[in-house]
Amino acid sequence: MANMNITAILEKMTGKDKDYRYMATSDLLSELNKEGFKADQGIEPKLTNTVLQQLEDASGDVSGLAVKCLAPLVKKVGEDMVVEMTNILCDKLLNGKDQHRDTASIALKTIIVEVTTTSLAEKILVSLAPKLITGATAGKSAEIKCECLDILGDILHRFGNLITKDHECMLAALLSQLSSNQASVRKKSISCIASLAACLSDDLLAKATFEVVQLLKNRSAKSEIARTNIQMIGALSRSVGYRFGPHLAEAVPLLINYCTSASENDEELREYSLQALESFMLRCPRDISPFCEGILNLALEYISYDPNFTDSMEEDTDGEAQDEEDDDESANEYTDDEDASWKVRRASAKCLSAIIVSRPEMLSNMYLEACPKLIERFREREENVKMDIFNTFIELLRQTGNMTKGQGNIDESSPRWLLKQEVPKVVKSINRQLREKSIKTKVGSFSVLKELVVVLPDCLSDHIGSLVPGIEKSLNDKSSTSNLKIEALVFTRLVMASHSPSVFHPYIQALSGPILSTIGDRYYKVTAEALRVCGELVRVLRPNFQTRSLDYRPYIGPIYNAILARLANQDQDQEVKECAISCMSLVVSTFGDGLQRELPACLPILVDRMGNEITRLTAVKAFAVIAKSPLRIDLSCVLDHVISELTAFLRKANRALRQATLGTLNSLVIAYGGQIGSSSYETIIAELSTLISDMDLHMTALALELCCTIMADRKSVQNVGLAVRYKVLPQALILIRSALLQGQALQALQRFFASLVQSANTSFDTLLDSLISTAKPSQSGGLAKQALSSIAQCVAVLCLAAGDQKCASTIEMLKGILKDDSATNSAKQHMALLCLGEIGRRKDLSNHAQIENIVIESFQSPFEEIKSAASYALGNIAVGNLSKYLPFILNQIDNQQKRQYLLLHSLKEVIARQSVDHTGQSELQDSNIEKILALLFNHCESEEEGVRNVVAECLGKIALIEPRKLIPALKERTSSPAANTRATVAIAIKYSIVERPGKIDEIMYPEISTFLMLIKDSDRHVRRAAVLALSTAAHNKPNLIKGLLPELLPLLYDQTVVKQELIRTVDLGPFKHVVDDGLELRKAAFECVDTLLDSCLDQVNPSSFIVPFLLSGLGDHYDVKMPCHLILSKLADKCPSAVLAVLDSLVEPIEKTINHRPKGDAVKQEVDRNEDMIRSALRAIAALSRISGSDYSMRFKNLMNKIMASPPLAEKYNSVRSE
Repeated sequence: MANMNITAILEKMTGKDKDYRYMATSDLLSELNKEGFKADQGIEPKLTNTVLQQLEDASGDVSGLAVKCLAPLVKKVGEDMVVEMTNILCDKLLNGKDQHRDTASIALKTIIVEVTTTSLAEKILVSLAPKLITGATAGKSAEIKCECLDILGDILHRFGNLITKDHECMLAALLSQLSSNQASVRKKSISCIASLAACLSDDLLAKATFEVVQLLKNRSAKSEIARTNIQMIGALSRSVGYRFGPHLAEAVPLLINYCTSASENDEELREYSLQALESFMLRCPRDISPFCEGILNLALEYISYDPNFTDSMEEDTDGEAQDEEDDDESANEYTDDEDASWKVRRASAKCLSAIIVSRPEMLSNMYLEACPKLIERFREREENVKMDIFNTFIELLRQTGNMTKGQGNIDESSPRWLLKQEVPKVVKSINRQLREKSIKTKVGSFSVLKELVVVLPDCLSDHIGSLVPGIEKSLNDKSSTSNLKIEALVFTRLVMASHSPSVFHPYIQALSGPILSTIGDRYYKVTAEALRVCGELVRVLRPNFQTRSLDYRPYIGPIYNAILARLANQDQDQEVKECAISCMSLVVSTFGDGLQRELPACLPILVDRMGNEITRLTAVKAFAVIAKSPLRIDLSCVLDHVISELTAFLRKANRALRQATLGTLNSLVIAYGGQIGSSSYETIIAELSTLISDMDLHMTALALELCCTIMADRKSVQNVGLAVRYKVLPQALILIRSALLQGQALQALQRFFASLVQSANTSFDTLLDSLISTAKPSQSGGLAKQALSSIAQCVAVLCLAAGDQKCASTIEMLKGILKDDSATNSAKQHMALLCLGEIGRRKDLSNHAQIENIVIESFQSPFEEIKSAASYALGNIAVGNLSKYLPFILNQIDNQQKRQYLLLHSLKEVIARQSVDHTGQSELQDSNIEKILALLFNHCESEEEGVRNVVAECLGKIALIEPRKLIPALKERTSSPAANTRATVAIAIKYSIVERPGKIDEIMYPEISTFLMLIKDSDRHVRRAAVLALSTAAHNKPNLIKGLLPELLPLLYDQTVVKQELIRTVDLGPFKHVVDDGLELRKAAFECVDTLLDSCLDQVNPSSFIVPFLLSGLGDHYDVKMPCHLILSKLADKCPSAVLAVLDSLVEPIEKTINHRPKGDAVKQEVDRNEDMIRSALRAIAALSRISGSDYSMRFKNLMNKIMASPPLAEKYNSVRSE
């Protein structure tokens, strides 16, 4: 049916009436665009011929529609037809009439854009490329040459890598056009060669570069040809990225030479040279290193290049008197349309920016050399160049912020210190710019100031006074645009937030007027920003409530009225509404004592905003601010309404709203608990109970927190206590059985039980019974270890809260459970031991006779978990009273060989608790440290790895308490003949390096190298222990090891290599099994490098690590590949240039990983591991694809295409990218 339709349309298309032809072509276009359209074989030739004829139609409208028909047509007809169409069009382009040439060119470009399959692209390339090359090089007119080069560029850009065999002749033909007489042909040839360069082999790329460089060396060439060749080099570098690196040694000196020796009016030559150098800086960061200094000097020289203008204006004409002169001066300022020197200055600024961005190690040098020059050039007379200079300076500031993040100490060589010295000059120069007429200049000036405050938060304390007039003028001036007002306001807000309030007190009068008047601005973004500034202004006016350093009362009224006007207005932007609500809450909480009359009008509006879905979250937070105010604002007129609204919000699905509501209710109960009725409390408690679950532990913690606040406030009220008991307690008892419970939620739960027993509404015994019965194993099996520990902790807190008498009876009851030998109920015994441990840790149990012997009896239990619970209990009971129980444990370790492992675990509990809790350290020092050490060192060589690990942990934790005794003793044993002892020492050091600072630090600092040098030990277990210690040091105390890294890194890298001598074959009879003993060590070494990249990046030289070490890791065993993928992702983010330089070689191992398939008989675990490995490799690929310039690598580009062509891989890749 469709084809009957088409035949009729085609007949009409050849009619005489142009309107008919137009309508028919339009019908054809809509037919072709239909999903199901399919042309018959017979009708295809007629269809394509008719459309091609229409392209030459006398009516422009018809031919325009015909071009639109080509796009869908390419997809609907056979490939051979498409090739034939392109040939006909190409012929028309080269030999047809002039008036049809443009249409043929547009038609060809349209077809090329629509080609998606490789097979069709190849056919088109084979037939078109030679014709286009001929068209571009033969003696045709310049227009034809340009069209041919344009189309050829499009084809090469999309499919250049399909016809590698023709690259050489194409390149030769195109290079010949660089010396053409027509500028347009040269320009098109440059972009065409650049498209081709992206897919050239390294040899051909070298050949192309060599030719261009040779042309440049020919000094006798015309200057426009030289310019073309310089542009060509820049275009090549932009197109091939890091692959241009090997040719820099030739190109850079040439370009610098051209730049300095060009004739005075040849500005473009200088501009193109600087642009090419900028491209090298950004795209070949590794190979450009030797030339950086030279390029920096060149950029600094030419940033002030202005041969036609002498700056006679004196530097130091500061002050207001100059304002009037300025007005006349800017009117008759020097202008010259012929003058193009600004292009050179702009190119220099961008080149300088590239150096700043790509060479963080030159930052301190930049402050000495480039910073003064940039500040001086703020007075640039060409506005666009001035913006580039501002942007370059902002890059310098940003880089300073990025490089020095987290560095507290500022020494005299650090970039921050150097920047601080320049602040007065910056402010002086910027102030001059703020007096200029140009809006753009003022906006740029505020951007610089804004970035300055972000990097050095308190640097403007002495300069506020000089900046105030600039801010005032920008906000008040009639000619100011909203963009300028926003920039000025953002700067004011940042400066107020980061400086001490007293700095602003002299200028409040000058600033408050303009800020309050911009609150009434018509543009919503200005208003919103002004309201945010107003919030800061409120804090500045009354920084604390005890002392009054400034009379703020005159400002309260104007501020309140300005905000109220915005708050009460309904029809305005959401951002303004939210800012007005937040700002009003600050005003009320800060100045509430001076606004008693206004509150009854203002608070109901805030309550009203709680009813509106768009503003309710902001309004909820606003009431939290008001409730926390030390002024105890009188909320009686709205309190009941607010509480009922908030209670309803606890049912809403919006998580952020529920979270904010819990916080606000908590603040309100603390401040106004007495004014809230008990029925309101009961409703709140009922709603709270539904929020307590392990699905959202953060919400649970907040809900329990609120519950405790309510119980503390309303101890005596019967109904509230009952509501908690019947509504919340059952939920809490379900929660406590969860294996996920930890951190804040667990602490909140402990406080909940303590509050509940103190609130006199629930008896202690009922609570204890319900807790202990929770621990009983259900039909589905026992509880998780974490859940049992949570229950034990809650029991302990409950007993301590209930008082000594109840606590003692509970301990006797728990002892009874353990004594009762007939009790075959192992779960009950397990729970009793855990509870005794938790109580013992918090309270001295020495007045309960024989408790230690009762606990130690459980060491004989047949159940492993009871043995370990008993060793935990014994250790924790000893913490409560060291002088009594520690000798008992040590005595037992000496006499009971069979129980040693468990007793050592008890000792570990004692030492670990002591090393964390500083209060008990004196007790441990007086008692038996010597005895403990002798005992531990005896067990260093134990054959059992479990015993050695516990010993190492004990030694490491004692080192935190007694470093002067331990570090020398451990150091002595690094040269022990027994490998087990050396390994134990290294693991002990790992346990002694903790994040918090301690007295061990200065003793460890000089000795750490002795321990870490065990990384070259002959025994692999010792080497692995040393690598783990290095990893811990890098994570917790990087400063300990920074100085040692130059020596340690080569040794660490050596541990990542597969060692053949560690691979052995085990003969299992019917089959042989290969065991790789070095695997664990390699995995640990790569994980250590991963940690070093986070904390000591400046010491790691990524280039020497990536090849060969990371490269071999990417092709290693599953356990090694996983950390290697993580390292590669980090390096791609932090050191992209080093990764780019070797990207081609990294593709192969990653490609093997994502194409790896498990064997047919693989078990589910192997299949899952393989899936994880593929996803991990895809994450690394996603990180690589984010490097700017990764698309210059053909191999990587092909890998990305393969991933996208395989639906399962593409789906995984997209899900990984969106993580």
